[in-house]
Amino acid sequence: MQSPSDTFGQVFRAIWANKLRSFLTMFGIAWGVGSMLLLISVGEGFRSGNHRQLASFGNDLIMMWSGNIPAVPNQHTGMRPYYLTLGDAEAMRTELPDVRAAVALVNNDDIKQQSQYQTVGGTVVGTEPGFSSVRFMPLTQGRFLNDGDILNRNHVVVLGQKSAEMLFPGRNAMGEYITLNGTRFEVIGIADKMGHGNNDGDNQKIYIPISAMLEMFPLKGDNVPRDAVSSVQYQPRVHGDNVIAKQQVHQLIARRHGFDASATEAFNEWDTIESEQMVGKIFTAMDVFLGGVGVVTLALGAVGIVNIMLVSVSERTREIGLRKAIGATSRSILFQFFLEGLILTGISGLIGIGGSALFMFLLQKVVGNSAQGFDPPHLQPWSAALAMGSLSICGILAGLYPAAKAAALEPVEALRRE
Repeated sequence: MQSPSDTFGQVFRAIWANKLRSFLTMFGIAWGVGSMLLLISVGEGFRSGNHRQLASFGNDLIMMWSGNIPAVPNQHTGMRPYYLTLGDAEAMRTELPDVRAAVALVNNDDIKQQSQYQTVGGTVVGTEPGFSSVRFMPLTQGRFLNDGDILNRNHVVVLGQKSAEMLFPGRNAMGEYITLNGTRFEVIGIADKMGHGNNDGDNQKIYIPISAMLEMFPLKGDNVPRDAVSSVQYQPRVHGDNVIAKQQVHQLIARRHGFDASATEAFNEWDTIESEQMVGKIFTAMDVFLGGVGVVTLALGAVGIVNIMLVSVSERTREIGLRKAIGATSRSILFQFFLEGLILTGISGLIGIGGSALFMFLLQKVVGNSAQGFDPPHLQPWSAALAMGSLSICGILAGLYPAAKAAALEPVEALRRE
């Protein structure tokens, strides 16, 4: 009886005897596997990058701005503006059961920011204490605004990371003072760096109590309410469930500003939940498509292996006949050819997986994490498992038929063939 080591030795000698043919077949499968894994990983990199970018604003965030009310629904004639107010944000928090949190913001880009060292520009944001929970606001020093700051209209400020560096170059800004259009504010907190790369917009913002903002730097314009705000941003009570919360907010705003809630064109908003869900669907469809293409590629590779194994059986007919004549069983012949097809497929797949993983590792080193909306690709475990599962099936199918054909040869007929 033939030992396993003898069987493996015969398998590798047979593969080595047809080096070029085996290499080309293995290269095709490895290329297909590597391409499939790389394409899926790039798609997942865009998915996770978009998720990270949206998460930098805040989780489950819906932003709403002032809008225009159409005189006639679904028409854009005779539009009149309405302005969101601080009272709207308070009503969202107190009257809507499906709104977890809401915060009002007033933005102003025309306020002169000055320290004893530098004068800089940037956005001044008047906001409420809830901003740090609704929006992504990590702090490296100090604290954020609290209820006492709002109630007492305290002249305190939280600096963005870039603003702190520009206003106090090489110095610690905590406890220092800056002036906003000549009025002195104490620095009570410094934010951590937000975003990636050179996107410093959020890092150059500074934050003061919204009560002080409305008192000193209110929004200007005709018929603008004294407590008008730039935007109101809120989160639904249930994670990822934006439909009910948006309906309640639309009804509240429509009622408070005197228009029909069904006039969807009157609402000026950005729903990050909806955006993330849409992006997720797009990349899921891409993954399914690319995975399907990869499986078809592997199937074509399996057909190639079946072809070369059938050629191998044809070329080695006399060898098979001789081995069966001296006592080799059909089972041992079947196992040898089946193992040969399985090894060709398995090694090809491992090379494809290893090559794609190495390429993605090098790409991570080159690209880094600075690209906005894109994370460097890395090997997805589920895609590698899909590739190995598909390869196993292809290897079995590629080995069984030629092996069965070889095992079915009659010794006498095999020896008679030229």
